[in-house]
Amino acid sequence: MTARYQLKVVTDFASAHTLRDYPGACSRMHGHNWKVELEAVATQLDDIGMGVDFKVMKQAAREVGGRLDHQYLNDLEPFKNVNPTAENIAAYMYKEISARINSDSIKVTALTLWETERACVRYSEENE
Repeated sequence: MTARYQLKVVTDFASAHTLRDYPGACSRMHGHNWKVELEAVATQLDDIGMGVDFKVMKQAAREVGGRLDHQYLNDLEPFKNVNPTAENIAAYMYKEISARINSDSIKVTALTLWETERACVRYSEENE
């Protein structure tokens, strides 16, 4: 049986966006204080007993979130042609963070992006 260690860190960032073609108030510029929950699975531990240092996960999430922090998302390259919905932001962050920390023993499994205290999206990819 293969060991699996599920790890999670939480970070945040603030940004504004406009939802193109949205039939309501969100079609106007507005902002959010986003909360990011990053989940990863480690299948082995290092010499000191860690799957991955939480600092590594937080740093990757903060770097990616930092590019979005206090920005108007519609002006940023990932969202110039893709609507900056919570779903698209979560997918973008998942892929960017995965590229930074995935290895033979650690893999990002999900990213949950909270738009408000009561609304979030959880992004993951199949074949994990």
